[in-house]
Amino acid sequence: MPASFRISCGTIAPGRGLDRCAAHRVGVPARRWATTALLPARSALAGFNCQSAVRRLGSRGVRGGQVRAQLADASDNAFTRTAQKALEVNLHPEWYGTFAEIGAGQEVARWFFRVGGAAGTIAKSVSAYDMTVSDSMYGACERYVTKERLEAMLDYEYLQCSLTLKKDKGHETQFFAFADTVVAKAYKRDNECHGWLGIKFQMKPMEEPCRIVIHCRMLEDNATAQQVSLGVLGVNLIHSAFIEQDPFKIVNALSDELGPEKIEIDVVDFSGPRFEDVDDRLVALRLVQNGQTDAAIFAGSGKPMIPQEALRKMNVLLLRGRFKPFTLLHNDMLVGAANQFFCNSFDEELEELGMDSKDYCVQRDDTQVILEITTKDMMESGDLLDWTSENGMDESAFLQRMEALNKLGYIVMLSGYQRYFQLAAYLRRYTNKAICITMGPSALQELFRESHYRDLPGGILENFGRLLRYDLKLYMYPTVDTAAGKLITANNLKVESEVQLLYDYILKRGTIVPITMYDESLLSHGDVSKRVVESIRAGTSDWENLVPTSVAEQIRDQRLWGYRPPAELKAPVLFKSGEKGPTNGSQPAETKAVA
Repeated sequence: MPASFRISCGTIAPGRGLDRCAAHRVGVPARRWATTALLPARSALAGFNCQSAVRRLGSRGVRGGQVRAQLADASDNAFTRTAQKALEVNLHPEWYGTFAEIGAGQEVARWFFRVGGAAGTIAKSVSAYDMTVSDSMYGACERYVTKERLEAMLDYEYLQCSLTLKKDKGHETQFFAFADTVVAKAYKRDNECHGWLGIKFQMKPMEEPCRIVIHCRMLEDNATAQQVSLGVLGVNLIHSAFIEQDPFKIVNALSDELGPEKIEIDVVDFSGPRFEDVDDRLVALRLVQNGQTDAAIFAGSGKPMIPQEALRKMNVLLLRGRFKPFTLLHNDMLVGAANQFFCNSFDEELEELGMDSKDYCVQRDDTQVILEITTKDMMESGDLLDWTSENGMDESAFLQRMEALNKLGYIVMLSGYQRYFQLAAYLRRYTNKAICITMGPSALQELFRESHYRDLPGGILENFGRLLRYDLKLYMYPTVDTAAGKLITANNLKVESEVQLLYDYILKRGTIVPITMYDESLLSHGDVSKRVVESIRAGTSDWENLVPTSVAEQIRDQRLWGYRPPAELKAPVLFKSGEKGPTNGSQPAETKAVA
């Protein structure tokens, strides 16, 4: 413990006494220190204010009447707020629990020991590094850095603490268990550094516990720095869980004194009686918007997924879009790309050429199909997402979009990436298998627009140099130029004249692949999603032939984009003759499964 430190003033907790107050270590003269004997008895200390104590004892050396936490160890001076948070937890009379840390030392518990007063907060601190010892406590497992392992640690430590101390402390104590299991930077090994941290805690004495679990990536290049950052993150989690209580304030507080270059937080999971109404999708959106993570991935059920688990050793077929809403055209883009990306679609042609089809296609069972929405748009008009505006975030609009995509059964990715090479780097971080991104001609033309890369030292050449290094394929869906009556494919697409030769080169090297299997009735020049919304707002039924059944049902049930049932409005036909979408009888068309 450091010889001296300064600590911010706060309210002295009942039963703590002035020996826990900051004043006793700020250099108060001995004659004034003696006045501590005149302070109220323990039972009368409830609500006693530290500022009053400092004024009573004298505020020499205190700037503006406040005392700030400043550890004597210079290496920790950059984390004064962390020290203040740790002390505030130590000074509270009702918070009492255990710490169990595996993988990066006991960096979280260390903070509470260093600032003083830890005896009033820490019932036990343990690190079960030996796997046999760990299994004897938390049960056997195959992998140790997992959410399941963390939850087993939290359950064991919380149960042991609360049951052992319930009789003596239960009616006046909020018990908690903090745990983490991480893998830090190994000696002479380039390993993925990540981990799980969590707290199981009571918000009131005798109340059922709540739980907060987070997954993080440690981005610094040495174990020592990672340990320091992990300690700060743990303090932020414990302090915010008790102090903030509001889920979104907790999320914001997790990165306090931690930059995005140190820690990435890609999952925060709330559970328990006080968090029953928390929506994991909104939490993930907040993480992306705050810059605490670059992307969030959701399973078809809508639950967040860990990218290491979702993408590890998997091929990826991805479609980027706004999906406002998801249309049959989007589905046909995926189906067309899948027919060329997955095996058994063109095996016979390859065999006739004497080539093994397994070298040119991938297995469906080894592939994740992902719908990606970015919070940044490459279009010149800027961010076109309808859940963000100058007035802030429209949570209901975001949830409606997610629900529609979840019903389709695909994995959904929400990212903060604007450029495709950033997206490719993210995917390649977790898989070394094939990556296919399917897009329409407008998106591909935007990819070759030089103005998007003026901030890069190497301009558009740097963009494609970084994109091509990840060995991915760009599958382009065709469209029809209605004015010229011409089919536009990847083979005849025109981009800006200054970069046409660059486009032709990338096409010839095989990075850009034309989609050759498509539904001709779905080809349209323009934004089909926009066309659907216009039809709904105009009160026509043409939109029903352009979206999957599940999407149509959601639009009707939730009356999205101003939808009104036919009984309420008899609408004119919006599209002129010859411009209607494809029809499949009187019922909305079904999506084709990417299989």
